[in-house]
Amino acid sequence: MLPGINPRQMQGMLKKLGIKQEDIEAEEVIIKTKDKNIIINNPQVSIINMNGNKSFQITGDVTEESPINEEDIETVAEKANVNFEKAKEALENSNGDLAEAILSLKEN
Repeated sequence: MLPGINPRQMQGMLKKLGIKQEDIEAEEVIIKTKDKNIIINNPQVSIINMNGNKSFQITGDVTEESPINEEDIETVAEKANVNFEKAKEALENSNGDLAEAILSLKEN
């Protein structure tokens, strides 16, 4: 918030402006995009309701991961000549990087 203003005063000021803030007890927040998933662990989540419009404020420990699809797993399995499960595990270990997964399987 703002330095020098105690949280109760801030809540009062927001209420006068028609802004309501509510904290949510969340364990994890996942934002899925086309290219990756953004995972926020230990999040502090607040909903801010201003004139019926809700927005979310999220802070926490951020990590990113690439989603792994079945087609990628099949490609790795075929190119590295391994079964589906080994290909999936290699893709997970390489954070979805097909080339790295194939190389790691061929090295073993």
